[in-house]
Amino acid sequence: MPIKKNTFKAALKAGQAQIGLWVGLANSYTAEICAGAGFDWLLVDGEHAPNDVRSILTQLQAMSAYPVHPIVRPVIGDVPLIKQLLDIGAQTLLVPLVESAEQAKQLVAAMRYPSAGIRGVGPSLARASQWSRISDYVHTANDEMCLLVQVETRKGLDNLDAIASVEGVDGVFIGPSDLSAALGHIGNANHPEVQATIEDMIRRIRAAGRAAGILTLDEGLARHYLSLGALFVAVGQDGNLLVRATTDLARKFKS
Repeated sequence: MPIKKNTFKAALKAGQAQIGLWVGLANSYTAEICAGAGFDWLLVDGEHAPNDVRSILTQLQAMSAYPVHPIVRPVIGDVPLIKQLLDIGAQTLLVPLVESAEQAKQLVAAMRYPSAGIRGVGPSLARASQWSRISDYVHTANDEMCLLVQVETRKGLDNLDAIASVEGVDGVFIGPSDLSAALGHIGNANHPEVQATIEDMIRRIRAAGRAAGILTLDEGLARHYLSLGALFVAVGQDGNLLVRATTDLARKFKS
C-alpha cells in the first residue's frame, strides 16, 4: 500500500491557487458536509474551536472519502502535539503565532523523522501509516509533510523574511484578525494600514519562494489577494455560513 500523496503541497509547488474553507464547528457530521462541497482544502481548527486530538481524528476520517485536502491548525506549535496530529493522519499543519526563524526550524524538525527531524517513530500505532500496512511509511512520510506557519504579531512581522527563508516551510499564512490587533486596529482588518501590510507581506512571502495564504469572508478581498499571488485562500467559515443562513431564514418569517 503506497503512502497518500499530499495533493495540496504539490499544488502549491506548481503555483496552483487552492481555495479553502475554515471548519470550526468541531463535528464530524458538519465536516463531512463541507468536504463534499467542492473546496480544495478544509482547515480543522484546534486553536479557536473546541477541538482535541480525538475530535480532529473523527473529522479527518469523515473527510477521507472526499477529494478535499484536510489541514489541521493545532492550538500551539507543541512538538508532542504535532507528533500526535501527524500520527492520526494529518499531512499539512498550519501552526499559529510563529514569530522567529528559530521557531520555524523547530516546527520543521517536529514534522520529520530522523535524521531530518525529531518526529517520534511509532508507525505500528499510527493511522497515518495504516498501522504499518504502508510498509515504507517511515522512509517516505517526510516528503509528504507540509508546514504552513502563521505570522500575525509585530515580532512575527519584523522577522517575516527570516521565517519565510527557513527550508521546510512550505507556506506562510497571514492572520488578519491578530495582525490588525497588533497594528492597533483590533476588529478592523479592513483598515488601510492593515491592508497595506497584508499586501506587503504577500509580496515578501512570494519573493522568498513560499506560498502565501489568508482567510477572508469578503469575496472582493479574496479575489484581490489571489490577484496579488496568494496561493491558499480560505473564503468562508462553517459557523459563519450557518449563522448567516439561519438568521436570514428566521428574519424572513419573523419580520
